[in-house]
Amino acid sequence: MADRSEQLRQQVLDARREGRALRIVGGNSKAFLGRQVDLAQDTLSLAEHSGIVSYSPVELVLTARAGTTLEEIDAALAEHNQMLSFEPPRFASGATLGGTLACNLSGPGRPWWNSVRDQVLGIRLLNGYGEHLRFGGQVMKNVAGYDVSRLQAGAMGTLGVITEVSLKVLPRPAVSCTLSYEMPLDEALSMMNRRAVEPRPLSAACWLEGRLYLRLSGAASAVDATAARWGGERLPDAERFWQQLRDQQLEWFCSEQPLWRFSVNPTARLPERDGHWCIDWGGAQRWYRGAAELAEMETLASAGGGQVSLFRGGARDGEVMHRQSEALQQLQLRLKDAFDPDRLFNRGRLYGWM
Repeated sequence: MADRSEQLRQQVLDARREGRALRIVGGNSKAFLGRQVDLAQDTLSLAEHSGIVSYSPVELVLTARAGTTLEEIDAALAEHNQMLSFEPPRFASGATLGGTLACNLSGPGRPWWNSVRDQVLGIRLLNGYGEHLRFGGQVMKNVAGYDVSRLQAGAMGTLGVITEVSLKVLPRPAVSCTLSYEMPLDEALSMMNRRAVEPRPLSAACWLEGRLYLRLSGAASAVDATAARWGGERLPDAERFWQQLRDQQLEWFCSEQPLWRFSVNPTARLPERDGHWCIDWGGAQRWYRGAAELAEMETLASAGGGQVSLFRGGARDGEVMHRQSEALQQLQLRLKDAFDPDRLFNRGRLYGWM
């Protein structure tokens, strides 16, 4: 654990002076995300820039360097029965806090416990000029003008090098249980949408291979009363099921076929398409496994009021993210010009035109 801020800053300054692009890497557990980029780009590694800077269990706030692993953060929070409420996925060992924010990744509880973007309070960032800047802070109301901290969520390192993150943490629920039901997809979507608006301790809702799974989390009295009311079968070893869903370790994900991620209206009924579906986030996140063209998948996503990306596999030398409108493209390019005018960081990783 060490503060490597000055070394990182010097590497950015050297790259700018010499006109060299930089490929930002943390734990490298999410290298498959985004477009395939030129691996000849110099690597800027944050793996050694790690460690928890401060942690206040009473205030529910933790600050850590970007290269800090999720395992280290989990261990510190567990001592006080707290957690990262957005349940960050870990696709491989060594996943880091900075990479999780840069890729905007959240787990099954996201609709009920918020996303990583929602929990971020502030960051430190190296821009393309080699300036080490601070945005936000360590309290909830500390934003004036653009919320640059949350702007980094999903930017995949194209707007700068995240060096430090402050975020809100939450207490662990007292108890959890998972109810399981056998039912087809359409019926499961309807039930998820109905259950989501009830004043009950629902914390995850997923449909996979003909079964609906509803997770309840909270006070024992509320969980037990809801389980008795909703019926269904109690799933044994439920914690492992949700962990494997979060980390894409379930057998359903173990395929050579391309994996597409849809973010849509949870009530949307997408047009029929042959293939394999997994529904998460109560219908708001949908995974499709199968070969397809980005344009046709964008049509499906638009029909559901959302967007799609080629999450894993498939051809990655072209665009893999949903096409942006001309207005949004111009806005993103203006942000890129402001933070990284020389196009040093993760060139082409998010979009070919960035």
